[in-house]
Order: sequence, then structure tokens, then C-alpha cells
Amino acid sequence: MNKPKNWIAILDFGSQYTHLIARRVRECGVYSEIVSYDIKAQELLSRGPSAIIFSGGPASVLRKESPVCDKNIFNIGIPVLGICYGAQLMARILGGEVARAKQREYGKAILKLKSSKDLLKGLARKETVWMSHGDKIIALPGGFKVIGSTANAKVAAMGDEIRRLYGLQFHPEVVHTPKGKKILKNFLFGIAKCKSGWNMSSFVKTSIKALRARTGKEKVLCALSGGVDSSVLAILLHKAIGKRLRAIFIDNGLLRKDEKREVRKQFKDHYRINLKTIDARDIFLKGLRGVKDPEKKRKIIGKLFIRVFEREAKQLGKIKFLAQGTLYPDVIESRSAIGGPSAIIKTHHNVGGLPPNLKFELIEPLKDLFKDEVRVVGKELGLPADILWRQPFPGPGLAVRIIGEITKKKLDILREADWILIDEIKKADLYRKLWQAFCIFLPVRTVGVMGDERTYENVVVIRAVVSEDAMTARWAKLPYDVLEQISNRIINEVKGINRVVYDVSSKPPSTIEWE
Repeated sequence: MNKPKNWIAILDFGSQYTHLIARRVRECGVYSEIVSYDIKAQELLSRGPSAIIFSGGPASVLRKESPVCDKNIFNIGIPVLGICYGAQLMARILGGEVARAKQREYGKAILKLKSSKDLLKGLARKETVWMSHGDKIIALPGGFKVIGSTANAKVAAMGDEIRRLYGLQFHPEVVHTPKGKKILKNFLFGIAKCKSGWNMSSFVKTSIKALRARTGKEKVLCALSGGVDSSVLAILLHKAIGKRLRAIFIDNGLLRKDEKREVRKQFKDHYRINLKTIDARDIFLKGLRGVKDPEKKRKIIGKLFIRVFEREAKQLGKIKFLAQGTLYPDVIESRSAIGGPSAIIKTHHNVGGLPPNLKFELIEPLKDLFKDEVRVVGKELGLPADILWRQPFPGPGLAVRIIGEITKKKLDILREADWILIDEIKKADLYRKLWQAFCIFLPVRTVGVMGDERTYENVVVIRAVVSEDAMTARWAKLPYDVLEQISNRIINEVKGINRVVYDVSSKPPSTIEWE
């Protein structure tokens, strides 16, 4: 994808919130892209960003092995905003001093402004901000001034107006900093002089043009699962290359109930896409036999997907390209598994499961987008709401919603329970209000009583969360009568379950998925 004239480079120092910065910048109408923290200053300059943002990170700038950027970045004349670790790194490189804080500051704090212009223009004298740090800046670099303080951090915000270098100890990208977007807008439009223009209409036009140019007259295989991402991908490719698209739906036995039927109905019958469905249930179940570790599950599934595609490609003739619906969060969450500075959360099969000897050229036109942007792209392409607003479903499917070993029996039980859950959520008009709702199969059995007889059956967990971006999430406070109806139906209608429990943990510290 060709970058717009105005764009922001975000240097990733490993924060799990890095992509939130990128998302907030895009919400302001400016394209942003995450790059490695160790990019050279001259390379960055040649790529022409309007400004640079340093992300936070889990490391301490006081440790020798912590990530450090090219020091020349501060001399190329481009505005820089450092956030948390990024601010501390900026201070240390430019001659300031950072020390271990006596008391770690985590959560809400009150920012007292020392200056109400430039970066903090338009803010009140006191603002709520979100802190998460164990180090703090105790001496400013030359040319900097303190522009904001909190009770535990004298240098909570600093700035050098002449060189257009700024640092924030708090996180403006999270929703817990109410005026965070205002601060980012001040940096983007007031300091960096960006112009708003990034939108999904322009993305669609640019992507179609780029896809036609890259593929020429070659055929493209598209991995279609029926989820939002792959559905948007398929229609985008269909618009771009028409009959040269070969969409393939793999039934790997890890999908939701009736998934194959719904995909065929929508894409083959309605959109007239060249779609082939493959029954690979036995292949995947055999490959997952005895595997309990979630990372191994993901990588096995990723490799099997590619293997099946390669087999099908031979039958379809020469096919050069494979398209996947990889999104930006997939890439970011897998970054540490492929050499990035982030702490490992999980590997996505679209990223971490690909073999090194891949026999296709990979096409991932959505890999720079977030979920909400993909939905807007889908709307631009005319996809119906029931596809666009499907809740996220993991690439490895039900394999990571069964804790422990995968069996056909467990899959069948979980599939039925999950279908009942979603059915009742929709009946209660809660589906669009939840980020995700799904069931998890636990590797434990409990005693129950059914029809005056003792049972010893399985446990299913209901997980339902509300979220804006999936990086933070709160457990959903579903009405008791809805939970009761879901529980009654699952226990009565799904043979093999005699207990239903509800997950009341938020993210962080828990993740949304259990594996």
C-alpha cells in the first residue's frame, strides 16, 4: 500500500498499547504505521513521516539490554513525541536523568499543567491521566521545560518547543486518559502540521489499484473463513481481479455450527465468487491429536492450512499468490514471536504459523488495518451488516477454546453450546453491544443430578466482554435472566455438559481468549 503524504511513524518499544497509538492517530484522520525501534534515522527520513511517536514498553531504560533508538533521530528535524518508556528514553539520550521510582505509579493520576500551549493546548489546569511506570525522569535534558506534573512524577510532561520534541510519562492513547486524543491532535495538527485525509474510501481505491498492479494476470488463492476479515478480503479481491480469484473455504472441523453452509450461501450463491470448499476435518484432527499446548496448536493449524492450500493449488493449476485476512493487531501480537521487543502474548496462525518455505507470494491487503477500519472497508464494498458485525473468531477456531487436547466429541459439545449462547445473546438484543461472547470447554468433570440420577459430565465457561479495541476489555454484566436461560438451555440441550460457569475477569490482567 502506498502511504499517504501525511503519515506518522510509531517506533515500537514493545508496549502492548503500541497499536492503540496507531489507532488513535488514524481516528484523527492521519495514517500511522508501526516500525521497529532500531530503524536508522536516515532510513526513517527517506520514508518521509510528518512526525515520530515513541511507544511505551515493558523494559527499563536503566538496563543495558533495553531497546534504544538511533540517537540521530532527534537531529533530523522531525517532531517527536515520546510516551512513557519513549519519554524516558528521550530524556536519557538527550542528557537528562532517569531513576527508579520509589513507588510505582499505575492507574489514574491528576496531571497539573505548567503550560497550556502547544502539546497541552485546550486542556484544563487539572486533567485525569493514566500512568503505568516504575522509572521516572528526575532531571530534564537541555532545552526542555516541565509542562505537566503529577503527585508522584514531577516530570509527567516535558517539551522542547524549539526542536519540537515532547515527552509524556502517561498514556494519552488509552481511554482512561479522557483528553488523550486532544493531546494527540495538538501534536499532529498543531506541532507536526499534518492534514487530515486518511479514510477507508481512499484505502479501497488505492488497494484495488495496487492489487491489480501486483497480481497482473496471475490467479490468487484466498483463504475464506466466513469471518469479518476474510469476508472483506474476498470481496476486495473480487472487486480488484474478478474471475482470477480462487476462494477456498477449508472445513477444518474447528469452526462454528453451520459455518460451511452459511459461507457457501453468501459467497458462492449471492456474490458468485469462484469458491471451492474443502473437507479437511480428519487432517486437522489427526495433526492436533494429543497436543495440549496452545502455541503448538496455533502453529500446527497454520502449517496445515498452508499445506492444504498448496495441495489445492496444484489441482487448480499454477497459482502464484495466496491472500490472507491478516490484520494489524495479528502482526503486533505476534511480533515478539518473530523477533520484536514485545512480551509474548500469543502467536496468530496468520503470522507465526507460516512455514519458511512458503510456496506462494503472500498478499495481505488488510494487514495495516484495525478491526473497526476493516468493517468500514466492508461497508464501502457493500457487505451486509450481518457479516460486518460478526464477532471476532480466532484463526485457530475452537481449538483454542478447548483447554487441553482436542477431540471430535469435545468439538461437537462446544459447537452446540456456543450456538445456544449466541442464539440467546441475539434474542436478548445484546449481540452488537458485546465485543465477543463465546464458550470455553474445560478439561474437568463435575458431579450433577439429572432426572434423579447422578451425572459426571463436563464444564463449559461463558465468556462475554465489552471493549472498544480488544486491547482492554471488561467482563460483560449480562442480565441474570439471560444467563439463567443460557445455562438452562446448554445443560438441557447439550449432552455431556452438566455445569455452566461465567468468567468475570477483565483484560488486563486476563486475555479475552483463554488460550
